[in-house]
Amino acid sequence: MKQKLLEMARGKNALRALAGISFIESSVFPIPPDVMLIPMVLAKPERAWHIAAVCTIASVLGGLLGYAIGWFAWDSIGQPILEMYGKEDAYAAFKDWFDQWGFWAALGAGFTPFPYKVITITSGAVQLNFAVFLVASILSRGGRFFLVAAVIRFAGDKARARIEQHFGLITFGLFAMLLAVFAAIKFLH
Repeated sequence: MKQKLLEMARGKNALRALAGISFIESSVFPIPPDVMLIPMVLAKPERAWHIAAVCTIASVLGGLLGYAIGWFAWDSIGQPILEMYGKEDAYAAFKDWFDQWGFWAALGAGFTPFPYKVITITSGAVQLNFAVFLVASILSRGGRFFLVAAVIRFAGDKARARIEQHFGLITFGLFAMLLAVFAAIKFLH
């Protein structure tokens, strides 16, 4: 499947394919859009921001579908989707984390390799305020995709290999730094 996505990233309809993958990954598809985003930015670095914007918009729109699935169809669709991918534990972990941290959990998890579909479906299932969900989705997905596009645009193929090899660690580290900054700001006020 991953190889097929890489081939699509080189095709003439790559941007449409990226939008489609970004949309469905947010609610049902197992492979993140980074698999297409990275080679597309490598191939056309001058279009990095446009590619990242398409990826972000489609991902957020797909997230709205995931949110609706969680809100309106948790029992019939949402839970079976998470079970199909073996993400019941991820759902439980995110729900606990969400109960404690709310907006920050949705923001942080959307930025990391944590499966975004778990976030979108869970946010709907626990009936997270829609505006809060939307803002967290835009900030986290936009932050993630624009960061990847920027690194690839300016560092090229060397960065691609490192990102693919250490993506989880990199995004976790960035999220930890972001959390530390917010904790410091909250502590100082």
